[in-house]
Amino acid sequence: MMIGVTVISDVMRTVPGINSHLAREALELLGKRIQLARRERRMSEKELALRIGIARSTLQRIEKGDPAVAIGRVFEAAVISGVDLFVPDVTSLAPAIQRLDDRLALMPRAATRPRRQVDDDF
Repeated sequence: MMIGVTVISDVMRTVPGINSHLAREALELLGKRIQLARRERRMSEKELALRIGIARSTLQRIEKGDPAVAIGRVFEAAVISGVDLFVPDVTSLAPAIQRLDDRLALMPRAATRPRRQVDDDF
């Protein structure tokens, strides 16, 4: 007898590393935004998939928020369908990338935890 068994969704089975509820919701939201933008532009699944260079079934997985689809393909689907990535009405993310590069340059190369102080006072 199994008590407390949780039913795992199909999305969770495809990629075992996706445990965060927020990550799953974000993937689903982006997929739905891509689907809505595609429909608003009156593009068929076949047409958008052809423009991205993927199979129609892969586009369907993107629109369902499947975490196993390569992120580059998801972003390409978003750009081609007209979904804004990160900020609205931008043609290049180069300034934002440069600002992050500048901030990363100031950070230490490796993240280490502070060493625990040894209390050797007897």
